[in-house]
Amino acid sequence: MKNLTTNKLKKLAQLCFCVLLLINLNSCSEEDDITPLGSLQTLNVETEAIIPANLTLATSCQYSIIPEFNSVIFPARSYTWTAEPAGMVDFTVDPLTFAVEIQTITEGNVTMSLDSDDGAVSASVEITIDDENDGILKILAIGNSFSEDALEAYFWGIANAEGKQVIVGNMYIGSANLDTHASNATSNSSSYSYRKINLDGTRTVSSGVSISEAVNDENWDYISFQQASYESGLFNTFINPLPTVYNAVKSYDPNPCTKYILHKTWAYAQNSTHSGFANYNNDQMTMFDGITQAYTQAVNLMPTDKVIPAATAIQNGRTSFLGDGFTRDGYHLNDLGQYTASCTWYEMLFNESVIGNTYEADGISLYFRELAQQAAHQAVLNPNEITVLTDYETSGGSGIISEPVFINFASSNNPDGWNAYSSHLEGVGIANILYPNGDFTGIAATTTARFRGVNNTSGAGSTTTDFNMSDDVSRSNYYSHALAWGSNPPLEESIIEFTGFESNDTYEFCFFASRNGVSDNRDTDYTVVGATEQTANLNAANNATDTVCISNVQADADGKITLKVSAGDANTNGNQFYYINAMKITPQ
Repeated sequence: MKNLTTNKLKKLAQLCFCVLLLINLNSCSEEDDITPLGSLQTLNVETEAIIPANLTLATSCQYSIIPEFNSVIFPARSYTWTAEPAGMVDFTVDPLTFAVEIQTITEGNVTMSLDSDDGAVSASVEITIDDENDGILKILAIGNSFSEDALEAYFWGIANAEGKQVIVGNMYIGSANLDTHASNATSNSSSYSYRKINLDGTRTVSSGVSISEAVNDENWDYISFQQASYESGLFNTFINPLPTVYNAVKSYDPNPCTKYILHKTWAYAQNSTHSGFANYNNDQMTMFDGITQAYTQAVNLMPTDKVIPAATAIQNGRTSFLGDGFTRDGYHLNDLGQYTASCTWYEMLFNESVIGNTYEADGISLYFRELAQQAAHQAVLNPNEITVLTDYETSGGSGIISEPVFINFASSNNPDGWNAYSSHLEGVGIANILYPNGDFTGIAATTTARFRGVNNTSGAGSTTTDFNMSDDVSRSNYYSHALAWGSNPPLEESIIEFTGFESNDTYEFCFFASRNGVSDNRDTDYTVVGATEQTANLNAANNATDTVCISNVQADADGKITLKVSAGDANTNGNQFYYINAMKITPQ
């Protein structure tokens, strides 16, 4: 195998060494008797090179050997690396330190020798190369809810659809930043929730797990690190903890061939209420630019094999007609956002395009899967630049609803045939309401006065209504309160605007609300304002059977219908909580 250390590079290394020696000499005047450079016999010259005696590596593994030389900082002699037999490894050599970067090619035994060109110093390492390619890609993330969003929901399914075998581990602490991971890694604290998606796609969760335990659980191909979202665009927060956590994790890792990567997480939605958004003047592009710059610099803090550009993929998606419709609360991803991030991981780790992947993610139609795949693919091609998805800047639909459409007010687990309302915050909603078959109606829904929050499990299950809801729909709701609730100020009404209607057709708006496990009245008013104004009310308390409908709803002259949700007159709750779980719009 060729040695890439040329004579010119060797001479340069020797010259650098001599310059370093001269710098260390005492200051001299013109009268000093200076020993000529060629007769510095008293200066230190190494007599020994120290490298490992034996190594076991896997095929297709990259590994570095950094020789140590006695008596010197930099070697004074010139050296050559050789490999026998040839053809089993490829390698490159640093001309100053003579560190060698090895790339294993095929299984077997190879001897790599380091010899000084003057024959005075030599060392060798016996390398056993095992074919450990079992066809299973194993990835361990050390992160938080953002690694959960990116890897736990859809990554296994996307890979499985292409016949790939994967094992995914996620060391989870909510909101954990690099300082937390560095502290836990160095102390080997048993403070993580270890989520693992096994080879067959089943998911297990173990509490009280240490980083060393997780690192030793599998022969990981990749281990990833990430900064917490609120500090992800502040490079100074990476400088100390990232090398610390890397060094600690590597010391636990029995696999010398593990590659270490960085997960570049996404900027917040423009309407995010996260306190960390203030670090970026509550501006999405300021945050995105900061994240891009921080991770571009962070790659130099540790040996980084890849950076997963999830931030860019989400930002690409935001150039579509969906806008900020990729998060469920302004910072955590919704179903489509999670799918987009997982597509980015897939393409980066397998080095193949995700476009055309056939995995049918529950609740995400083919059109939106294609949009997400394009967003991820373009992020991999241009990881630090936003790509406008020109084919998805506008959407279709006539603006006339011709068959019933269904809306699910939830942050996750949206069933097929239902529209997932993407967030309870102002400024987001559904960019284009879909028919159950996935076609566009041309009608958009946007929250103009927020709900307080979302409950994913507080509603009734096993309902009996003409909505024919699954438990995923009936058990989740958006809620608000007309009176103050602790430190939360009152929200007298939460408002959604439906826009894009192109005719004077009339519709029926029907609503379902449920809050289980309560003993008071949770009466909720639904007021629909279009060409006329009408109100209906429903008691959400322990409701599993009733819906309420408003007929003859017609858009106003601007093609808009406004829904106001508020506490009803019969509401006896001390905070006057009110709810919406699901709704149906039917043409009349």
